Amino acid sequence: MLAGSHATSNPKMNTTMTIADIVAVGSGHNGLVAAAYLAAAGKKVVVLERNAWFGGGVVSRELTLPGFRHDQHSMSHIFIQANPLLKNDELKLKSRYGLDYIFPDVPMMSVFEDGSTLKLFRDREKSAAEIAKFSTRDAEAFRRVSLQAAAWLPMIAASLYAPPAPVGATYAMFDQSREGRELWRVMQMSSHDLLCDLFEHEQVRMHFARVAGENLVSPDEKATAIGVYVFLGFLESCGFGVARGGAGKLTDALIACIRDHGGQVIANADVARIKVANGRATGVETVDGRSFTAKDAVIGAIHPHLLGAMIDGIDSKVRAAAEATHISAAACITVHAALSEPLEFRTRDAVDAVMVEMLPMSYETLRRDFDELRYGQFMPYPLLGLGSLSQFDPSRVPAGKAILHLWDYVPYLRPDGRSWDDTKQEYGDRMLAHLSKFVANVPGCVLQAHIDSPVDMERTSPSFRRGDLHGIATATYQSGAHRPTPELGGYTVPGLDRFYLVGPFQHPGGGVFGAGRATAMKMFEALGLNFGSQGRIK
Repeated sequence: MLAGSHATSNPKMNTTMTIADIVAVGSGHNGLVAAAYLAAAGKKVVVLERNAWFGGGVVSRELTLPGFRHDQHSMSHIFIQANPLLKNDELKLKSRYGLDYIFPDVPMMSVFEDGSTLKLFRDREKSAAEIAKFSTRDAEAFRRVSLQAAAWLPMIAASLYAPPAPVGATYAMFDQSREGRELWRVMQMSSHDLLCDLFEHEQVRMHFARVAGENLVSPDEKATAIGVYVFLGFLESCGFGVARGGAGKLTDALIACIRDHGGQVIANADVARIKVANGRATGVETVDGRSFTAKDAVIGAIHPHLLGAMIDGIDSKVRAAAEATHISAAACITVHAALSEPLEFRTRDAVDAVMVEMLPMSYETLRRDFDELRYGQFMPYPLLGLGSLSQFDPSRVPAGKAILHLWDYVPYLRPDGRSWDDTKQEYGDRMLAHLSKFVANVPGCVLQAHIDSPVDMERTSPSFRRGDLHGIATATYQSGAHRPTPELGGYTVPGLDRFYLVGPFQHPGGGVFGAGRATAMKMFEALGLNFGSQGRIK
């Protein structure tokens, strides 16, 4: 029972009621971040999670064998490192609640089918030396890209952890200077067009094009080029954070913070609807009949496609626009494996990166793969990415063992009409067979595997609709203050007071940003609380 709240029960109706200041729907990291800021400010908080476990996309579980801890979705934490939440340790997640990150020297690398490799280091000159193996001209071009990425990073980072500025005002600001107009130009380009302007060597182009692919889009999609600069800027400035003990340690720290400040985080509480009275969110009801009253506000990690079904009375145009938001064509399928030994790559150089991309020899192959996916077909050449984070954090596995996190992109609806439940093992075997071209001891070292199809991802979290880890596609018309729609881009619902949105379908988008901080800022303002200098709670 929450301190200062009360509960009543009616045995005949089998219902209970809990009263708190803030009720949050969903325990994904964004909702937990928002709830933790409110709890630290003295509000009595209750967080409700439909699953038996917490964390949404930031969770570590023993999916295969005892002692093997797998990051089921999020593997490394990049963009959250520049968030004042962690950068300034605003909620004491690191200093008080045990969150600790490892930052390997090589955040990302590509392994090509001929055994050659291209690494990106946090150190600019080390990365340039890698690129010079393919082209000295491209190494010089990389230095220019790196310097530009570093110059743009502070402005870009400043826009990611607070409510977004209006789209029109942002574009008008860009048009006021030469540098702003150049940034706007890059923001409209495709990654492919940019990379052809910058680099001459096909494998260098392909390496950076794969960066765009990790955002679930083809390098030929317009308005993807800025991702090259954003990705590189964060890679060099922040590195790829590997949470010691598993990605779920971020979730654990947030929950510890909430509970330390008198809050509750409750599992197996599937919310059926948001209660509304006189145009104001007043609480929630669960599928099993429990009622949670919110005296101050409700936080909802509710996908825009589901919002209208959970909240009565939303304006019909607002609901229609939310339900019309677009999902990415690139759904994810993941293989988690317990390994008897570390991976043995068929490469000349050591594979020692957090994120490893297995690439063909032809850049055209990669581009045509995404074309096929656009038409609902399987990629002819699997574009596998992997992490084996036990090499940096042995605490995740028994002594001498290892783990594998392997992913690919597929259509949500199989082109052959078959069920993913019936065929995911078959596709996972295909992934491992393809990986054996790059890794000598696969599949022999696989002790046991767990496969999550796009359908499984959707079942795990309603935010991952149709297997889209970003909630909705990251197109420009669904970005910034227009994410997911212009009406919902400010984390609120028109006509509904004291209800606040969180999730990967809100600004700044999918991935581990700690974006619930922006939702908390909106809530602090509405509730008359002082968020404090640089976000520090006073």
